[in-house]
Amino acid sequence: MSDAKFTPRQRLLITVAVMSATVMQVLDTTIVNVALPHMQGQLGATRDQIAWVLTSYLVSSGIFMPLTGFFTDRLGQRRYLMLSIAGFVISSALCGLSTNIDEIVFFRLAQGVFGAALVPLSQSIMVQTYPLEERGKAMAIWGMGVMVGPILGPTLGGFLTQAFSWRWTFFINVPVGIFALALALRVVPDTAKRARSLDWTGFALIAAAIGTLQYILDRGNEVGWFSSRTIVFLSVFCVLAFVAYIDHSIRKGEDALFRMRLFRDRNFTTASAMIAIMGLGLFGAALLQPEMLEDLLKYPALTAGLVMAPRGVASMLSMFAVGRLIGRVDARVLIGIGISFATVGSWLMTWYSLNIDFFWVIFPIVLQGLGLGLIFVPMSTIAFSTLAPSDSAEAAGMFSLMRTIGSSIGISIVTTVLTQHTQIAWNQLGGHITAINPALHAYLRHLGLSLHDPATPAVLGQVLAQQANMIAFNDSFMFITWGFIVMFPLLLILRGGGLKNRK
Repeated sequence: MSDAKFTPRQRLLITVAVMSATVMQVLDTTIVNVALPHMQGQLGATRDQIAWVLTSYLVSSGIFMPLTGFFTDRLGQRRYLMLSIAGFVISSALCGLSTNIDEIVFFRLAQGVFGAALVPLSQSIMVQTYPLEERGKAMAIWGMGVMVGPILGPTLGGFLTQAFSWRWTFFINVPVGIFALALALRVVPDTAKRARSLDWTGFALIAAAIGTLQYILDRGNEVGWFSSRTIVFLSVFCVLAFVAYIDHSIRKGEDALFRMRLFRDRNFTTASAMIAIMGLGLFGAALLQPEMLEDLLKYPALTAGLVMAPRGVASMLSMFAVGRLIGRVDARVLIGIGISFATVGSWLMTWYSLNIDFFWVIFPIVLQGLGLGLIFVPMSTIAFSTLAPSDSAEAAGMFSLMRTIGSSIGISIVTTVLTQHTQIAWNQLGGHITAINPALHAYLRHLGLSLHDPATPAVLGQVLAQQANMIAFNDSFMFITWGFIVMFPLLLILRGGGLKNRK
C-alpha cells in the first residue's frame, strides 16, 4: 500500500477514524481509576477484588497485543480494526451494565482482548498512510491521542462519576466507538490477506509469561514479594516461559507468533526499552498524584482530576511543536530535551509538602508533561524509521506491549516504594515522639493540648500518618526521577536523525 494513493482529505478522514478508536481505548486505561471506590461499594467488592477491574484489562490486553501482526495478516487491517472496535464497544456497554464483581471482571477481560490491537493498529495505519516526509506529523497526531488519553482520563472519570455514575466511565465509549466504526468502514484502507498459521505453542508460552508477570506485579506488594513462596514460584515460572518463548521463536523464524528479527534493529530495540521506562514514569506519576491530592491534601475527585489536566495540555503543545521540528532536528536532540524536562519536573515533585499551593502542584506537572510529549513523538518515529513498512503492524504491537509492560512494572514499583517508605518514615518520625522532646511539648501547647490529654494520641497519630505518607510520596517521585535519568545512556545507542536514516 503506497502512501501516494491518499489525498490530504483522505488522510484526514483516516486519521480521525483511527484516532477516535485509539483515544477511546487509551482513555479506558485510566478513566476508571477515580471511580473504583464507587464501584467497590455498589458491587459489594473487597479492595483486592476491585483491583482486578484494572488488572484483568491489563492482563488480557498484554496477552493479545503481540497477536496484532498475525490477525492483521489473516483478516486484513480494516476488518481487524472494525472487529476490535465493535468488540470493545459491546464489552464496554456490558461493563457499565454489570451487577456484580464477577461480571465486570469478565467483561473487562473481553475489553482487553478487543482493545489490545487498537493502539498498535492505529500506529501502523498512520505509518502507512502518511508519506515519509510527513511521518513526524503523523506520529505527533498519534502521540497526542496515546499520551493525552491516559493523562486526561482521571479528569473525565472524576467528572462522569461525580455528575452521573461510575457506569458512565464505560458508557462513554459507546457513541465514540460507533462513530469510529462507521467512519472506519468508509475510509480505512484494507491490506491483502496473507496465509499464516497461528503459532499455538508460542502463544501459550507468551500468554503464560505475560499473565504470570502481571499477576506478580499486581499481588507482589500485598503478599511481601519474594517472602511469599507463591511469588517466588511464579517468578521462576515467568522467566522460564519467557526464555522458552524466545528459544521457540528463534527456531520457528518467520512462522513465529511475532518475528524476533525485529529486535535486531538497534533503533527499534532501544526505543522499545526507552518507551517501557517512560511508561513507568508516566503511569507511576498518574497513580501517585491523584492519591496524594485526594488523601493528603483533601482535594475532591473532580478537583484532583482538573489539577492533573495541565500535564495533558502541556504534552499536546510539545507534541504539536515536535511534529514541526522532527524533520529538521535530530530526533535524539528532541528526546534528550524531553528527558531533561521530565527529569526536572519529576524532581520538583519530590519537594511537595502538606502546605503546598496550586502553583507548586501544577508547575512540575506541566514540566513533566512537556518532557513526555517531546520524548514520545520522536521515540515513536525513530523506532520505525529503520524497519520495513511490511513489519509496521507487528512492530507496533510489540512497541505497545513494551509500553504496557513498563507501565505495569512502574505502577507496581511505585506502589511498593510508597507502602514500604511510609512504614519506614512512620518508624523514624515516631521515634522523636517522646516525653523528653521539648519540641513535642511546644507543638502540643500550640494546639491547646498537653502530653496527658486524652485527645493527644489521636492528634499525634493523625499528624504522624500524614507526614509519613508525604515523605513516602516524595521518595516515590524520586524513584520516578531516577527512571528518567536512566534513559540518558540509552539515548546514545540510537542512530541519529530518525527519518533521515531509514533503510
